[in-house]
Amino acid sequence: MTSITQISENEQREIEGTLKKFFTYYRVRELLKVCRAEKQKGHSAFQIFRYLLCLVFCDRSMYMQIMTGRYSEVFGKNTVYRFLNSARTNWERLTCTLSARIINGSIRRLTSKDRQDVFIIDDSLFKRTGGKKTELCSRVFDHVSMKYKRGFRLLTLAWSDGNSLFPILGRLLGSSKAHNMVGVTKQFDQRSLAAKRRKQALSKATDVMLDMLKTALKTGHSAKNVLFDTWFSNPKDIIRIHNECELNTIAMIKKSTPPRCSMNSTENG
Repeated sequence: MTSITQISENEQREIEGTLKKFFTYYRVRELLKVCRAEKQKGHSAFQIFRYLLCLVFCDRSMYMQIMTGRYSEVFGKNTVYRFLNSARTNWERLTCTLSARIINGSIRRLTSKDRQDVFIIDDSLFKRTGGKKTELCSRVFDHVSMKYKRGFRLLTLAWSDGNSLFPILGRLLGSSKAHNMVGVTKQFDQRSLAAKRRKQALSKATDVMLDMLKTALKTGHSAKNVLFDTWFSNPKDIIRIHNECELNTIAMIKKSTPPRCSMNSTENG
């Protein structure tokens, strides 16, 4: 096993300079305000968000920076936690809009207009050990091991042109059946964003898939086809995607038993 080398100060400044250009070009500060990622007082939300994104390219987390004495930010860790736990911030809108700006502003002009770009939809297991105190944690079916496990189904929507892949949206789905529910449930104002997210988590995956496609199209994304596996390829859902989103589908048709004709219909036919 190879060890991960630590980033030097020069490399750290280079990363910060690159991210600064990225924030300016794609107007991330303006986007944070649109998505209601703001603070009433103290340090700005943009300053905290920039620090968190820089951590992705660094060799240590905020916790390890504090433990090793390398934490040099003017705001404390509680400020960061409150920012991440804010119920007002629409993170889904942030990722969807930012990915649309990157794809439409930089990626599309690099490829031909005749290229078949697609929306890709897939789900994976988001496993949680225990889960009794995790809200809406459920027993969900894992298609790999063919067993029920505790956690969520992570439904992901991405865009691809055959060379590049960009994530657009991701939603966690639980089980709407009471006997599969493991975690706790909480009540929220039905008009709030938190209540809408929890209602979506208990909806059918095919309905959430259609809503994700509509959200992506409304934000500015576009593609010629929708690509997914056999699990979502029901004739009813393929027709809904074509009629409501005006998109064609590439998928393997699910094997099913054709309906049997009754004796009366056979005789009349």
